[in-house]
Amino acid sequence: MKKTKGMFTTTMLTGALMLQGAVADAQGESHAAIQSSESIRPFKVNFPDAALKDLRSRILATRWPKSETVADASQGVQLATIQKLAKYWTTNYDWRKAEAKLNTYPNFITNIDGLDIHFIHVRSKHANALPIIVTHGWPGSVIEQLKIIEALTNPTAHGGKAEDAFDIVIPSLPGYGFSEQPTTSGWEPARIARAWITLMKRLGYKRYVAQGGDWGDPVTEQMGVMAPTELLGIHSNMPAAVPDEIAGALWSHQPAPSTLSADEKRAWDQLDFFFKKGLAYAQEMGNRPQTLYGIEDSPIGLAAWILDHDARSYELIARAFDDKKEGLTKDDVLDNITLYWLTKTAVSSARLYWENKFIFFKPMAVKIPVAVSAFPDELYQVPKSWAEKAFSKLIYYNRLDKGGHFAAWEQPQIFSEEMRSAFRSLR
Repeated sequence: MKKTKGMFTTTMLTGALMLQGAVADAQGESHAAIQSSESIRPFKVNFPDAALKDLRSRILATRWPKSETVADASQGVQLATIQKLAKYWTTNYDWRKAEAKLNTYPNFITNIDGLDIHFIHVRSKHANALPIIVTHGWPGSVIEQLKIIEALTNPTAHGGKAEDAFDIVIPSLPGYGFSEQPTTSGWEPARIARAWITLMKRLGYKRYVAQGGDWGDPVTEQMGVMAPTELLGIHSNMPAAVPDEIAGALWSHQPAPSTLSADEKRAWDQLDFFFKKGLAYAQEMGNRPQTLYGIEDSPIGLAAWILDHDARSYELIARAFDDKKEGLTKDDVLDNITLYWLTKTAVSSARLYWENKFIFFKPMAVKIPVAVSAFPDELYQVPKSWAEKAFSKLIYYNRLDKGGHFAAWEQPQIFSEEMRSAFRSLR
């Protein structure tokens, strides 16, 4: 497949799609014809003004509860924080800036296993760039990775060298963002992994690496389990690396083993907090995702549900709406929430928790090379000892002193440097 300045050759550009609340067919092709095709079609984000007007009116019509009865966030997203978000959303926020940013990159749609999959694909100008497919999670989206595109594809302008360059592929998970919503069950991480392998083959890549965090981790690790010959190695910033004996003790509410190292004890404490107080959203979506009509109907309900993913991320987001800069901005937060709202994917994205059959953080026996970046404010900062036990071919491990669950989004420079270092030995 030829390169033409980050785009496909014109013979491959077989149509155009516009998203206006739903994906329309390209150049009059029937949906059935598109589904049977392996074509890669360019895509442009373009929501109608009416959708934005409706969003604003719904926010303004929110029926607010009374304030929480405590002075902290122990009861959930605080009223003052969500009202600050609502005010900014209706007065200062401009979705069109996010839309324009998305459209500066080559966006595409292709049908894999009967489902239209959206992805961003940017080729580096540097020769011999290493292809990488990066997978987001919940409540993330492709917006989560926009900040790393330039640093990875054009490293010489971002503190790197030409030999550090990547071609980058960023797909939207099925039922998320601009990818089609499945109408039947079965789209779990292993099936998504197979779809991603098909996507990279369809793009013509003979060698590549893969990266993921949150849901991107089981998808990426399953790619590693399947180990197609083209896949050189994988990277995770939230690896499934909790030893069985540790997981068993946590689930049964036993005290921490006295033999844990300092790093292992810190990871234990993080996991203990998550399992006891931070897992409620995942349990609801894992058991009853269809019940969450409120987050599909109320933008404020959706925003609060997304903000409450984990305690440390909530703190960083709340800081942003107090005008304290650290990692994420107000616009970052609302770009992602607004994408969920406009694409009507609140419930369809939640179903991935119901579809999933893997146990959170349980090692998957990946046999190909694995790299791990351990961020301190992740759900748990994996100790090197656990990573070495989980991955027989651990080629890179780095314990960072800054960054959290949305590492690429919060700390794009650090994350990009991690990708260069993690995969350098595989080039």
